[in-house]
Amino acid sequence: MVNIMVRWCFISIISLLPCMHQSENVANKSMHPFYVSMIEINHNVKEKTVEVSVRIFTEDLENTLKKYGNTQIDILHPANKATVDKLLNDYIQHKLQLNLNDKSATLQYVGYEQQMESIWTYLEVKDVASIKKVSVNCSLLYNYQDKQTNIFHIKANGKEKSYKLDYPETNFTVNSEQ
Repeated sequence: MVNIMVRWCFISIISLLPCMHQSENVANKSMHPFYVSMIEINHNVKEKTVEVSVRIFTEDLENTLKKYGNTQIDILHPANKATVDKLLNDYIQHKLQLNLNDKSATLQYVGYEQQMESIWTYLEVKDVASIKKVSVNCSLLYNYQDKQTNIFHIKANGKEKSYKLDYPETNFTVNSEQ
């Protein structure tokens, strides 16, 4: 968990560097000067599952879901948590697709929780004994901000690889055995 937090902080600091050189007044920009999400894909050999964790700034996620679902959303204090769960699941299913070993993977929504200024959403794919190849199609928050970056950390076969998708990029494939 500490490793995840250190990585998240490092990514946040690196993302801020280009903004320090801009002549525009950052205070006039909406919310914050960088737009980043982090997606972790972890193969759990013992459970034969692929665990997917998606971390997005709370305010960005709420604004995206409001636009996507054409409804008011308060993730932290929902009037109806089941409605928020459904909207969040629908959005992620629509914007994040995985192919494992050249087969479309069905992401099963587990739930979400708040940690500091962000929301972690958890999903899993069952019955995955091994991973040889992972293909990702992701456009999370692209409909909200054209400066969006989605960072991936994939753990499989005892190895960890990281990838970055900057808007408008949506795809990458990795052979996890290499």
